[in-house]
Amino acid sequence: MPALRRSALLLTALLTAAATAASAEVAATATPAVSAQAALQAIAQRQATPEAGSGRYPLSVARASRAMVVTAHPLATEAALAMLRAGGSAADAAVAAEAVLGLVEPQSSGFGGGSFLLHASAGMVTAIDGRETAPASADKKRFLAADGRPLSFDDALAHARAVGVPGTVAALAEAHRRWGRLPWARLLQPAINLAERGAPVSHRLSLLSGQDRLLAASPSLRGFFLDGDGKPWPQGHLLRNPEQARLLRQLAARGPQAFYQGSLAASMVDGLRAAGSDITLGDWQGYRARVSPALCRPLQSWRLCSSPPPAGGLNVLENLGIWLAAEAAATPAAGPAAATSTHADLSAASLHRLLEAERLAFADRQRYSADPAITPVPVDGLLDPAYWQIRASLISERAAGVVAAGVPAGAPLAATDRQWREAGTSHLAIVDRQGHWLAMTSSIEDAFGSRLMVNGLLMNNQLTDFSFMPALDGLPVANRVAAGKRPRSAMSPTLVLDDQGRPLLAVGSPGGSRILGFNTRVLAAWMNGLHDAGALVSLPHALNRNGISEVEENLDAATLAELTARGHDVRQVEMTSGLGVILRQGRQLQGAADPRREGLAAGI
Repeated sequence: MPALRRSALLLTALLTAAATAASAEVAATATPAVSAQAALQAIAQRQATPEAGSGRYPLSVARASRAMVVTAHPLATEAALAMLRAGGSAADAAVAAEAVLGLVEPQSSGFGGGSFLLHASAGMVTAIDGRETAPASADKKRFLAADGRPLSFDDALAHARAVGVPGTVAALAEAHRRWGRLPWARLLQPAINLAERGAPVSHRLSLLSGQDRLLAASPSLRGFFLDGDGKPWPQGHLLRNPEQARLLRQLAARGPQAFYQGSLAASMVDGLRAAGSDITLGDWQGYRARVSPALCRPLQSWRLCSSPPPAGGLNVLENLGIWLAAEAAATPAAGPAAATSTHADLSAASLHRLLEAERLAFADRQRYSADPAITPVPVDGLLDPAYWQIRASLISERAAGVVAAGVPAGAPLAATDRQWREAGTSHLAIVDRQGHWLAMTSSIEDAFGSRLMVNGLLMNNQLTDFSFMPALDGLPVANRVAAGKRPRSAMSPTLVLDDQGRPLLAVGSPGGSRILGFNTRVLAAWMNGLHDAGALVSLPHALNRNGISEVEENLDAATLAELTARGHDVRQVEMTSGLGVILRQGRQLQGAADPRREGLAAGI
C-alpha cells in the first residue's frame, strides 16, 4: 500500500503541475474523438505487419570457434564473412552486409533508412542511434488533414512527407571510425559488384513485389521491381541497380561523409524535394548519429544491454523486469535461473505471466516512449525494480484485458498513443575474431518504404512512426511530430553479458511493434535455460500488445488451451519475424537465422 499510495500522490502532483501546458498543447488540435480514434485504428491495422509472410525457409544454424555472422540474406552473410576472413572487424562486416542488404532485401532496409547498433568490446557496450530525423519545417500537424483528422496511412506516404533524413550511413560510419580495421572503400565492393552485375531476385522479394499495390503506382519503382506487363520479376532474375552502383562508388571514393556533404547530398535532397519532400540541404547536412552507452540493467546473474530511446530496448527490459518479478512472486523457491535444460521453453503458467508483463509494459510504452532529446522519457522510473514490483503485483492467474499505463518516477503528463506502427525491418548479428559483438537492426519502415527511389536508394517512410495525432484525451502525445525529432521505434537489438562482461547472447528482429514481443520471447526462453540458437529462432511466437494475445498456429495445443482458460483473448495470426541469434557455448559460437525469412548463419 505505501508504494501504491506514493504512485497516487505522484500522479496528483503531475496532473497539477502540467495542466496548463497540456491545455495549451491540446487547444490547437481539438478533433472529434470518435472519428480520430477510428482513423488511428485503421492506421494501426495498416501497419500491423509491415512485411507480409512468404512461407517458411530451411532453418539455418551454424557453429564456429572464431567468428559468426547472421543476416537476413545469404549474399549479405557472405559479404560480411569476406571482410572477417580478410582480417576485418565486426564493424567492417556490418558495413559490407548492410550495403548488400539494400540490394538483395531492398524492401526492408538500406542506406535510405535508419538503424540502431550495439557494439560490445572489453565489457563496454556502446549504442549508436542512426534513427531518421524530421526536417526543421516539421510540426505537430504534419499528418493531419485540414479538418484536424489524421490522414490515412497511404495519404501520409504521398509527396514524400513521410521521409526522414536517413541515418544508416552515419551510424555505420561512426562504427567504422571507432572499430573498423579495413579501408571503407573495400567494405562497399561486394555491394558495388552486385549493383553493377545484378543481384538475383529472391523468392521473398518476388512475392512481396507482386503483393504490393503501391509499387505499380510509383513512377520511380514500377519499372524497377516489375516487368513491362506489371508482373514481379521471377526468382533468380538479375536485378541491376546502376544508379546505386554510382552512389556506392562515390561513397567508396570520398568516404561516408559524401552521403551528407557535397554534390551527392545535394542530388539526394533535390530528388526528394522534386517528389514533394520539405527536407532541405541544411537538414541533410546537419544529420549526426548519436553515440552513448547502451541501456543496460542487471537481471538475475546477467547484464542485459539494448538500444536506448527512441529505440525499444527500454520496453524489452521492462517486459523482462516485470516478468521476473511476477515469476519470483509465483515461485519464490525457484525461477527462470534454476532451469538448466537446453530444451526448456516456458511453461504455460510462465508464458501467461510473460504475456501479462508485456501487456503492462506496452501500456507504459504507448504513453511514455519517444525521442528523449525532445520529450522527457522516464527511463530510470520505468526500469526501477521497485516499479517492476508494483506492476507485477497487478498480474493474477487470469488475463487482465486492456490495462492502463503506470506512473513511474519522473513520468511526464501524456496521452496513451493508439498507434502501433513502427519499423519493419532487417536484423544482423556479428562476432569477430577479436571478440567484438555487434547487433544491428535497420529499417526503411513499411515494406518498400515510401515507394520512392532516389539515386538507386529506396527512401524510408519513418516519419509515419510518429503519432499522427499530437494530442488525445486532452493530453499531448509523447511521440508527436516535432522539428529535428526522431520517431519512436520498436527496434531493440540486445546483448546479454555475464558477470565478467563477456557477451553470451545477441538477438534482434524486424516485425513492427511486435519486435518487442519477438525479442522478449527469445530472451525469456534463454533465461529459462533454452540455450540452442536454432530452437530459439524457431519458437512459436506469443506476445501481447495490451489487448489480444497473439500466437502462431504452431503453439502447442495444451499451452493454447491453458492461456484460453486463463482468460486470454487468443488469436492465431501470421507473424513475420526475422530473428538473428548468436550464442556463446563454451568456446564455441552458435548462430541461427529465423526460418520465417531467407537468412543465413555462417562462421569461421
